[in-house]
Amino acid sequence: MKIGIFGSDYQADKQPYVQAVFDRLLDSQVEIWVGKRFYSYLSKQCGYMPKIAGLIDTQKFPMDLAISLGGDGTFLRTAAWVERQNIPILGINTGRLGFLADIGLQEIHSALDEILQQKYRIEERSLLQMESLFQFKGQSNYALNEIAVLKRDTSSMIAIETYLNGDFLTEYLADGLLVATPTGSTAYSLSVNGPIILPQARNFVLSPVAPHSLNVRPLVIPEDYKIRLKVKSRSRNFLVSLDGRSEVFPSGSELHIQKADFTIQIVKRLNRNFYETLREKLFWGTDVRDQDFLTRKP
Repeated sequence: MKIGIFGSDYQADKQPYVQAVFDRLLDSQVEIWVGKRFYSYLSKQCGYMPKIAGLIDTQKFPMDLAISLGGDGTFLRTAAWVERQNIPILGINTGRLGFLADIGLQEIHSALDEILQQKYRIEERSLLQMESLFQFKGQSNYALNEIAVLKRDTSSMIAIETYLNGDFLTEYLADGLLVATPTGSTAYSLSVNGPIILPQARNFVLSPVAPHSLNVRPLVIPEDYKIRLKVKSRSRNFLVSLDGRSEVFPSGSELHIQKADFTIQIVKRLNRNFYETLREKLFWGTDVRDQDFLTRKP
């Protein structure tokens, strides 16, 4: 079995958990490949040099599985590396919230045991694809979470003419607009009051960021719709972000967004589902108030 490992390079306190992943895989005689940047961090900053088969420094690497060690940001970067290679990705959470990287630190051994025994399931997640005359420089034009169109360092709003399948929808006057996938519905879109969409749903959502009109609300659309955005800004430019990878675009640019022609495969444990993740991460059904405080006598 060949496994590629990608990781975060700013969490030295999580090194024991990282080492536990390598030790478990090496004990099972797995052929381990590591992202070049991550291995450089482990060797130079942590003094840890695990035995590996080689380094991954190109976006073509035939692996049976990819492991992301970090938070959801690390998982998104791993997905950008994997792109259309159909390599399943397992996310081990050494970060904070962890919707994509949902394997907890205490689950490492049990989860890896299941992976090595082929006891897991795969969820396929849709991506967004963006095309424009003004392209990202040397970066992927795909997004697993969201495409964000945002104002830059100015107090002025931006105007975003929005068309769905060629029909005019509205002109958003706002700080920005998010086009999010079901995967991204629990990320940036959630923070601007967008709806949570089940991963199995075939929808995207348009979520305005600080709209000028209180009547403007997030809109759920079918994932096969084609979206065209024409963006105007008084500051003569605006920001486009694909899963956090940002580029400045000139005012008047048009963005064409649609569903990508491939999916990302996410590894999930057999005993875990999305509802459990919602309850755990968002504390649904849990009283988070201080119970001791409520019963404490003055």
